[in-house]
Amino acid sequence: MREPRWLDDEQAGRHVRPYAITGGRTRHSRHHFTLITLVVSRFTHESEQDHLEPEAMAILALCRERAVAVAEIAGTLDLPVSVVKVLCGDLLNAELIIVQSPPALTEQPSVDLIERVMDGIRQL
Repeated sequence: MREPRWLDDEQAGRHVRPYAITGGRTRHSRHHFTLITLVVSRFTHESEQDHLEPEAMAILALCRERAVAVAEIAGTLDLPVSVVKVLCGDLLNAELIIVQSPPALTEQPSVDLIERVMDGIRQL
C-alpha cells in the first residue's frame, strides 16, 4: 500500500528545501525585487565564495556573462521566485551583484507622451 501523498519524501523535500535555503525567510528584509529586476554579477570570474549556498553560487554563475531577470533565474535554476529574491537580497548585501529595477510607475512616461512620440516617428 502506497503512503498518502503528503507523506511522500520527494514531495516533502520540495517544500522543506526552499525553507532551508532561505533560513525560513519568505522575503528579504531590505530589498524588494520584481520578476523583471535584472541581476548581474559584479565579478567576471569565480572568486572565493565558499561561504555561499550552492544556489547563491549558481545565481552568480548564471549572471556572470549578462544581466538576467529574477524570473529567468528562478526558471533556469528550478527555484521558487521567493527563494531567488531572498538569495539575491543576500548577494546584494554582500556586494556580489548589481541590480537594475524597473522604474516606478511615477517615473514612467505617460501614455499620451508615448503616443505623441509614435505619431512623430510615423510622420518621418
